[in-house]
Amino acid sequence: MISEYIKYICLSASLFLFNNTEELPPPEFILAPDSTSISLIFAGDVMQHSPQITAAWDVKDSAYNYHPCFSFVKPVVSNFDFAIANLECTLAGEPYTGYPQFSAPDELAIALCDAGFDILATANNHSCDRGNSGLVRTLDVLDNLNIKRTGTFRDSADYARHHPLILSKNNITFALLNYTYGTNGIPFYPPAVVNLIDTTQIINDLFSSRKPDIDFVLVFFHWGNEYQPTPSEEQISLANLCRKYGADVVIGSHPHVLQRMEYEKSSDSLPKGHLVVYSLGNYVSNQRDRYRDGGAMISFTLSKTWNSKKVINPEYQLTWVHTAIENDKKHYYILPVKQFESDTTLDAGSLSKLRQFAEDSRKLLNGSNLIVPENNSSQSSAE
Repeated sequence: MISEYIKYICLSASLFLFNNTEELPPPEFILAPDSTSISLIFAGDVMQHSPQITAAWDVKDSAYNYHPCFSFVKPVVSNFDFAIANLECTLAGEPYTGYPQFSAPDELAIALCDAGFDILATANNHSCDRGNSGLVRTLDVLDNLNIKRTGTFRDSADYARHHPLILSKNNITFALLNYTYGTNGIPFYPPAVVNLIDTTQIINDLFSSRKPDIDFVLVFFHWGNEYQPTPSEEQISLANLCRKYGADVVIGSHPHVLQRMEYEKSSDSLPKGHLVVYSLGNYVSNQRDRYRDGGAMISFTLSKTWNSKKVINPEYQLTWVHTAIENDKKHYYILPVKQFESDTTLDAGSLSKLRQFAEDSRKLLNGSNLIVPENNSSQSSAE
């Protein structure tokens, strides 16, 4: 009886459609886009030594001002969909201090936001420089500025909301995980959480991040040995572990000098491709020694089509920290090397040091990188 009733319904529907074809509007076809993508750029260590804090004080306005420091890289950074850096200091309030226990003025975060940085990684060896209160206040400042963050957390609820950090744009969603090797021996106490490097936890996090609605997984490590241009065995082992368990991009900070970058193109065995950057060096600091006075930004694209997801177009761009004396006062500027290595407005001493950094960095990266070229334009593009 039921089958006969179904036949009757289907026959009735067919007769209705046949007899009313002139009344039906033509079908509309909604075509999904052939492809979509998002552009990302990562920078290395944002540090605040005491001379930088002093330099940021604006006597005229009686306030701290870090906007000039980022003015030359702002056109680059703000051109990307997502810009991420390692915040290697706390925003713990006064008294403001540099090394060894950092607390920078809130205006540093304001300038980073204005320059285009919308995500900051907070898990590093200086996360606990001012204890739990400094850790929490740093998060409060970033949240008030609507800067996304991950790596350190107020409590378990905050951890659940921000680890992993899930971000979406243009129908692409990625997860960002952030870990540090330690906190310089300074403890943190519950309910605060700092993501420490633990291979079991990392594997579990990578498994939990491999969901149908997450297209890519990125890991930002604070790892390695300071001032060493070659990644340690532990760095290589961790990068391989992340690759094995599903991370598509692995970025590193902490050594304060550049280390090599490796890119594997999409293949049958590795459909998305894979990018590893062992160390981006110093983005801004008062470290003026050779190799430590600059760093690199790494940019890449996350691409998605109806049948593929890929990490493509990785490029690095060198940056160098220029210290200038203006009106009897020191100032710090992050300079894109390509833009300034032929600039005659720099004093001879500074230009020589910038060129030395460029030569050293290219010798290292172009000699050891795997398919990660330097961006050749004088002003990097997100396209």
